[in-house]
Amino acid sequence: MTTTAPAPTENPATSQAPTAAELVARAHALKPLLARNAAQGEQDRRVVEESIQALTDAGLFRISVPKRYGGYETSMRTMMDVSAAVAEADGGTSWVVTLTNVCNWLVGLMPERAQDEVFGADPDAKVSGVLAPTAETRKVEGGYRVTGKWYYNSGSWHATWAAMGIPITDADGNVVDQGTALIPREDLGFEETWFVAGMRSSGSNCLIADDIFVPDHRVMSVPPALVGDYPTEHTDEVLYRSALVPVLALVLVGPQLGMGRAALDFVIEKAPKKPISYTFFTAQKDSTAFQLQIAEAARLIDTAHLHAYRAADDIDAAAAAGEYPDYLARARVRSDTGYVAECITRAIDILLSAHGAGSFAEVSPLQRIWRDSATGARHAIVSPAVSYEVYGKALLGVEEPITPMV
Repeated sequence: MTTTAPAPTENPATSQAPTAAELVARAHALKPLLARNAAQGEQDRRVVEESIQALTDAGLFRISVPKRYGGYETSMRTMMDVSAAVAEADGGTSWVVTLTNVCNWLVGLMPERAQDEVFGADPDAKVSGVLAPTAETRKVEGGYRVTGKWYYNSGSWHATWAAMGIPITDADGNVVDQGTALIPREDLGFEETWFVAGMRSSGSNCLIADDIFVPDHRVMSVPPALVGDYPTEHTDEVLYRSALVPVLALVLVGPQLGMGRAALDFVIEKAPKKPISYTFFTAQKDSTAFQLQIAEAARLIDTAHLHAYRAADDIDAAAAAGEYPDYLARARVRSDTGYVAECITRAIDILLSAHGAGSFAEVSPLQRIWRDSATGARHAIVSPAVSYEVYGKALLGVEEPITPMV
């Protein structure tokens, strides 16, 4: 029997959005289905369509869609908690949920005309995205002609739109700005390029534009957005006042939180019946050494949650107050993001050693958690080393920026 979560029935004109707890409960209700499809998703290098449909029916791709379109318009904390709950079943599926929701959020920063084209036509629209401007543009009347390739579009198999980084040029062809262009998926070519060790089911393939037209209202300038100047007319909507880079970075460790919890639960569950080979222990749980490893891993996972929640609450509080966090506050979120990833990957490494060589059996979910976590933790905007340097420079007042993504 297929396990499904309750389908959303809210009318945006008459109903309130579900609470964060209700959305997390919907994700947990889907755990048996998502876990059962995880291995097939890995093999196919895309999330199984049954899982995508169940997540859609449960409203879990509406987390960051404006209420004006029947979305839930939640919060940074809710986006992260839902991603973590999905990741307890499967990291790759969670990555698709995460990237789709945060790219949907990007659409909420754009002019209403662009939002109408995406969510007015389909409240369950799914947006993929790559912000690196790996394209060429030509300014024409009313917009731009765009040609380029963008790699690592997570959820590319399921996307209906794509938010792509482009250089903004003037009439003479000079690059004068950097932007994000919103493009219908049907206008883009596709190249299957995602052959990797972890996060295989994320389907992070290449999308291709061949001299397509993008109107001005579907292009957002990035530099103003970095300091909170968004083109949306709906400045009363709290979620779309959230700080750009802190959201884009922190959302990526939501899956890490869930994978860390899943790894810990799995090892603890097996401990009463799993012996430690070449010792007198017939149950791992009776070993003091094992107990110490479990305590250390649990402590690291708890630490990751504390930093992630502090950062999410900082983002949400600033948005609610109508304030844009200053550079130091944004730098700290980047540092917290890197530290969450570091804590979870360290915890999973400890759990692999504690559980033993059986961790690497193909039938063990632990090896997939390990590979998915390790891959996701290496996303460029998550990188602990870069994030710590950004924060250290901010604390010391060193005015030598190493990235605009703060």
